[in-house]
Amino acid sequence: MITCIGDIGRISLNKSEAITNQQINSIIVDEEKFDPHYLYYALNHHKPVFVKNAGKTVVPILNKAGFEEIEITIIQEKNDQKKIADVLSALDAKIELNARVNAELESLAKTIYDYWFVQFAPHKSAGGGLVWNEELKREIPLGWEVVELSDIANITMGQSPPGESYNEDGEGMIFFQGATDFGNRFPSVRQFTMQPTRFAKTGDILLSVRAPVGTINIAKEDCCIGRGLAALNSKDGVTTYLFEVMKNLKQVFDRRNVNGTTFGSITKDDLFSLRVLKPGKSILEKYHKIISPTFEQQNKLDFESQALTELRDWLLPLLMNGQVKV
Repeated sequence: MITCIGDIGRISLNKSEAITNQQINSIIVDEEKFDPHYLYYALNHHKPVFVKNAGKTVVPILNKAGFEEIEITIIQEKNDQKKIADVLSALDAKIELNARVNAELESLAKTIYDYWFVQFAPHKSAGGGLVWNEELKREIPLGWEVVELSDIANITMGQSPPGESYNEDGEGMIFFQGATDFGNRFPSVRQFTMQPTRFAKTGDILLSVRAPVGTINIAKEDCCIGRGLAALNSKDGVTTYLFEVMKNLKQVFDRRNVNGTTFGSITKDDLFSLRVLKPGKSILEKYHKIISPTFEQQNKLDFESQALTELRDWLLPLLMNGQVKV
């Protein structure tokens, strides 16, 4: 199935019977001659052709006649098709498996965070008392504080370098302008700058401060950040806690968006003054010891998926053009 209105050329290999509307063109494969998985990758390789052949209208449209006239180059021998598809499918299967595992780990991390810092279960089981907090309009553990985000995190607001310093040739420092290049956990490197201004260090939390406000990633290497981002790291050295705090704040932003209070951006003052819960240091250390293996496993799987994606995207044209054989 290939999208043909608006976002032209998004391709999906359908795995069950489906009904489509006018926005999608379907190719029904003659499986005696062609391997469906191979054609899926071949069409992905030729995606620019679909975009090029779309009508130049306000909303791009690739009509049926134009769609049927598109020519693509494919390998004729079905056995060779299957060999290529098997290699690329194996990479995609591992990427998909990693995503499913990470989704489970994400759910586990949220459950543990809620258990410790929403339900306060460990505090209660240790005989700790609760006290009403007027700011949060709820009870919190006795001895814990409600502080500003800047009290628990070092925060650097991004600043965009001069436009002429940008490049995609790997010259200078890695540069992220905003959340455009964000992935599930780590951003994908696309742009560099020769004149970096504001910096994030390896392991810093990258926060989108322009729509969509609150989206987060982790810097996998030192980089320059533009005005669409802020970089945060924990003053207590407990990144695992700060990461979950920022995820929880994203839920707050999203709820406000649903209620009609749109966050097109968030200012430095507003960000720094966000109210958050600050547990005692010993509590944070115990929590970090429990959650750290899950956190690191998520990082590892996302690193691996990015590497596999890059490998797949590098192999795709080589296999399709016959430069590499299986």
